[in-house]
Amino acid sequence: MVIRLISRRRSETAGRGSLARRLPALLLSGLLIAAPFTSVALAQNASTARLRSDHTIADYIAEAARRFGLPVAWIRAVMDAESAGDVRAVSRNGAMGLMQILPDTWSELRARYGLGRDPFDPRDNILAGAAYLREMHDRYGSPGFLAAYNAGPQRYDEYLAGVRALPAETRAYVALLAPLVGGEPLERVTAIAPDSLAWTRSPLFVVRANGNANAAPSQEQRAPGDNATAPRARDAAALSPRSSGLFVAQASPDPQQ
Repeated sequence: MVIRLISRRRSETAGRGSLARRLPALLLSGLLIAAPFTSVALAQNASTARLRSDHTIADYIAEAARRFGLPVAWIRAVMDAESAGDVRAVSRNGAMGLMQILPDTWSELRARYGLGRDPFDPRDNILAGAAYLREMHDRYGSPGFLAAYNAGPQRYDEYLAGVRALPAETRAYVALLAPLVGGEPLERVTAIAPDSLAWTRSPLFVVRANGNANAAPSQEQRAPGDNATAPRARDAAALSPRSSGLFVAQASPDPQQ
């Protein structure tokens, strides 16, 4: 009887030891089996969140398009070019969010259109960007509004005046987006310094054959019916430069007329 009891206890102890040795392996195998399902679940959750985010962004773009009268495709194209869809994007110049709004511009647009405090909020950032696009389009048309949006209206005004060229980044930006918004790439404008001595080479006075020098009549002084933009053929043919180059001699009127 005692021998049986000792034998049974030894058997139970051995069984517990065997179970203890096998337990980590069993747990590990369970984790390995569950791991693929966990990975799939996480991937599905991330995919669902991404789809939900994309749908939300699309809704914000549609709202901005309706509010500011812009095509959805324009807002989407600018957003993709500016930030590639990164809600937290910040440029080296400090432009923020999906539509890359500069801090000063954000402050103005926020006050003007009643937006929130967070420039990175997707809805408010898209609304601000769409509002700014609309303002630039009303001011410059297409494709100039793209250049003004990217480089700023002051820089684009300098470009139009021939004072300063656009940055290479802006030119590439417009070349990329212009076909998407129905515009042509910008023409190259070469900055030309003003000629301060140009007046010395211009015919400022008209000299008649009798030697009297009179200032050329202004547009207000011309008689009614005179063509202000194209002089009469007989008058143009009668003008011949003198040796000085500053005055022009005009033949005296035909006495028979």
